[in-house]
Amino acid sequence: MTLNIALVGSGPTGLYTLATLVEQPDPMLLTIYEAAPLGGVGMPYSPDATHIAMLANIASIEIPPLTETYLDWLHRQPGAFLRIYGVDPETLHDRQFLPRLLLGGYFRDQFERLLERGCAAGHQIALRERCRVVDIEALPEGLRLLASTDGAEPEPLFHDRVILATGHVWPDEAQNTPTYYLSPWTGLPEAEIPAARIGVLGTSLSAIDAAMSIALQHGRFSGGSEGAAVVYEPHDPAAIPRITLMSRSGILPEADFYCPLPYEPLQICTEEAAKTEAARGPQGLLDRLFALFAAQLAAADPDYAAGIGLDDLTADSFSAAYFAGRSGVEPFDHAAHNLAEVLENHAAKRTVAWRYAILRMHEVFDRMIPMLDEADLGRFDGGLKTVFVDNYAAIPPSSVSRLLALHAAGVVEVLRLGRDYDLDERGSGVAVSGAGGDRRFDLFIDARGQRPLDLAALPFPGLRRQLAQDADPKGREIAVDPQFRLQIPERDAAEIRLAALPFLMRRRPFIQGITAAAEIGTLVARSILPPVEEAPLRARSPRAEGRRGQPGEVSRRLSEWTASNGCAGC
Repeated sequence: MTLNIALVGSGPTGLYTLATLVEQPDPMLLTIYEAAPLGGVGMPYSPDATHIAMLANIASIEIPPLTETYLDWLHRQPGAFLRIYGVDPETLHDRQFLPRLLLGGYFRDQFERLLERGCAAGHQIALRERCRVVDIEALPEGLRLLASTDGAEPEPLFHDRVILATGHVWPDEAQNTPTYYLSPWTGLPEAEIPAARIGVLGTSLSAIDAAMSIALQHGRFSGGSEGAAVVYEPHDPAAIPRITLMSRSGILPEADFYCPLPYEPLQICTEEAAKTEAARGPQGLLDRLFALFAAQLAAADPDYAAGIGLDDLTADSFSAAYFAGRSGVEPFDHAAHNLAEVLENHAAKRTVAWRYAILRMHEVFDRMIPMLDEADLGRFDGGLKTVFVDNYAAIPPSSVSRLLALHAAGVVEVLRLGRDYDLDERGSGVAVSGAGGDRRFDLFIDARGQRPLDLAALPFPGLRRQLAQDADPKGREIAVDPQFRLQIPERDAAEIRLAALPFLMRRRPFIQGITAAAEIGTLVARSILPPVEEAPLRARSPRAEGRRGQPGEVSRRLSEWTASNGCAGC
């Protein structure tokens, strides 16, 4: 039987799913549904949602290749095209952090090549762009999708397998008000922001990028590159925005540190050791995992362990000790010190052992979190999770350098809100009250990033009803098996895979990155197909070979977009 598969979404998770599907030897029918005008790009890397100055938080060496590595793709792009984005083709290397728009260009080009590869292998593939799936339901006769193209009346379509790879979920732009943006991704990139008092909730890279995009409407960056000193030059020194980044801790992320890649193996806090502890049962599991964590950290960096008093710390108190050195320091002073250290270590290819140990251990914990009971999950969320997120979500050194330039120009400050704070939208603007005092802003942006979503947020009412079984879906976690198959009551045979990351984040909080998208996409694709022997990669199709050396459709579109929007400050 020829499988009829629906892939809903073609961002990074969809791309890596597609890459595995097209390598299967048995012909299949595959329909790719993409709500955006341009498939294969992914929302964070699209011209509609990002600015030319915003950097991807991942280097080429970390991106799992599709038909080629990101660096190889960059090397075959015209130099003039790369220079539009401030990238010198002569100095490309695999540890650079480059504009998100460029990464979107790579993804689109790889998407086109994967489609060609799949068709050449005998698969029948239909790409439906500008087509939104508005409902899904598991029926006795198959999996029914209702799909609407360009807002037209939805049409029913049936499939044997459905993979939901719908990516990030942001508030609808229509929910924004003139003074309050519910997300930096919806409405903000194209909005004209005045030189006013602007509050940004969040201090992560999403918040920093929001501040950066506003600042670039009113000035430009000049000076160094690769994390060197940068200067912000306002168009009008008398009219600059005053941007306040705020969070409970008031702590800025650190610059991405040098470390060996691929990861060196752990000796103590290994996945095997963690599985052994998990096999003993959920009671006390977090404390047993922390014992492995502490032993590994002490072995990797005894001086750091002694300095923070690791012997006396627990899974609940480690976070406070970890952040103690930054909590009492002016955030921009620490950022400048950390940036200098990181640049020196990159130049010397020197690894800070304790940072690297924590980075590697977050992957072990990621696989154990689904096994924690509710009490331990709450403890983890309030403690060790914040440590792991701070460690692996370190930001490009160039972003830190630009942030320091904005602070030096009087554009950006950081405010610590404390545990309890209030937002008041009544009156003009938005008022914020917290540990840092009372502030009023003319414009406010919620830039806290993607948050875990529950069943109530699933945008398919028929499927939502089937999963909820007439119960209130609000607050309900969506159950999936280890292959991400939805657990639908009375429809045990329904083959719907949930690879939409926001709905998996409560139990898999570290899955937002591209490497996680590749892991999940590959696993999901393999799980819905009959087992086959490992086959070598297929040769590139003649049509794909004929396009080598030329910027693809997305490159041309991005070039046109850049020309119309200018690239001052890139």
